[in-house]
Amino acid sequence: MKNNILIDRLSESHILTHEEYVQLLSSWNEEDRAYAREKAESYSDLSFHHQVYVRGIVEFSNYCRNDCLYCGIRRSNKDLERYRLDEETILSCCEAGHGIGYRTFVLQGGEDMGYSDRLMAHTIHAIKERFPDSAITLSLGERPPESYLLFKEAGADRYLLRHESADSAHFAKLHPASQVLSTRMACLHTLKRLGFQTGAGMMVGSPYQSADNLATDMEFLQSFRPEMVGMGPFIPHHCTPLRDFPAGSVPLTLFLLSLVRLMLPSAMIPATTALGTVEADGRLKGIQEGANVIMMNLSPFSTRKDYLLYDQKRETNDRRLTSVQELDDKLRTIGYRALSARGDYHA
Repeated sequence: MKNNILIDRLSESHILTHEEYVQLLSSWNEEDRAYAREKAESYSDLSFHHQVYVRGIVEFSNYCRNDCLYCGIRRSNKDLERYRLDEETILSCCEAGHGIGYRTFVLQGGEDMGYSDRLMAHTIHAIKERFPDSAITLSLGERPPESYLLFKEAGADRYLLRHESADSAHFAKLHPASQVLSTRMACLHTLKRLGFQTGAGMMVGSPYQSADNLATDMEFLQSFRPEMVGMGPFIPHHCTPLRDFPAGSVPLTLFLLSLVRLMLPSAMIPATTALGTVEADGRLKGIQEGANVIMMNLSPFSTRKDYLLYDQKRETNDRRLTSVQELDDKLRTIGYRALSARGDYHA
């Protein structure tokens, strides 16, 4: 009953204290999750009328200067064939997606300094010129402010940079000493200041994570108020130092999706590929628990096997692209609809 009171308070005021988040995240049960889901669904209906926005991802480079201890494309992974897509290939992926109903393109890659800021800006401009009715989301990691400004001026609309962990000691357990939380947070604040629809988020069940760590994550999201929140269960990759840790909990991820929806009623929250990797119907469950975005892979089939942030990634071996109409048919089975629209954030 005490947890229901906390869930009600979050639903009404969109804010809890650190201690209340710890209480909720260390003592929840399936009844609490069902209660939070019911509340989150009411917000999904009120804010989005049970409609789901569809995004198309182009994974354009698996080069990365970083050595994150959990990531399959980390710099130290020598068992990986590296690639970069040229601009025309990226445009071709977007053209295929546009033809089947996608109106947001997510350009995602490692922190690849070989793909220069100028080249990135040129590619962004070319996409905007060819598909003026579409939005562009970037997921390129940490960059200096002048790089972000260049991307914004070229036409980028959104930027997703998951904070991974808002607790500096926990962040340090997931990254080498050269990467620090303060830099990640500075980048997020710069993106907001420049006018990007900005996304943060964390891995659920990442190694060494505690309820206190997750409470700190929730506090950060509560204060930062990102326009997007990307959250999925940790899944180990066999070529990383954290390969022997267990995958994160799907039920806990789903519970957190509902809590974030109650905290940020208007946020764009994807039902991530990681959810669909751990459980076949994980993404549909994510939608029912408060998510309102699905991202599908538009990358060339020849490179998908080389962009594995974690093992057994969903869609790696799919030989065809999924249209918005096909997603709509699937979502209708749970009472939702897919939208062929940009899907911008509105407070």
